[in-house]
Amino acid sequence: MKTTPPAARLLGFAGLLPQAACLVAAFAGPPEWRWSALAIGWAYAALILSFLGGAWWGLASGSPDGGRNAPAWLWISAVLPSLLALLTFLPWVFGAIWPGPSLFVLGGALVLSVLVDARLVTVRPSWWMRLRTPLSLGLGIATILLGFAA
Repeated sequence: MKTTPPAARLLGFAGLLPQAACLVAAFAGPPEWRWSALAIGWAYAALILSFLGGAWWGLASGSPDGGRNAPAWLWISAVLPSLLALLTFLPWVFGAIWPGPSLFVLGGALVLSVLVDARLVTVRPSWWMRLRTPLSLGLGIATILLGFAA
């Protein structure tokens, strides 16, 4: 973690605080906070998952050849998080069960995002995995736990 830029480390771990606050509000706060905590937790997980896709797109396009030789799987992986986040919103729009199942899907996707990060060997900074692993696992697990409050 010593080679990770201090700002990235500090801001990255600070990014776990909103989901932690949602967990506390959902499980230990007054009953009237529960729905808001679930909805905010869903929105935050969806935003961060989409952000990860944007980061992967940036890594692919920022490669020395401008992304011309970036593998197709990376471009696809960069677009899928936003589409998945949108899909997890549709149950609410159509009156189906929400947000519990959507929180489980988003949490699982965040945990699995580490697999994409691990494959970015040629385009990511050397410190990437030391930061991304605890952040993705932390936010993913927190989101899954929040799903149990639904």
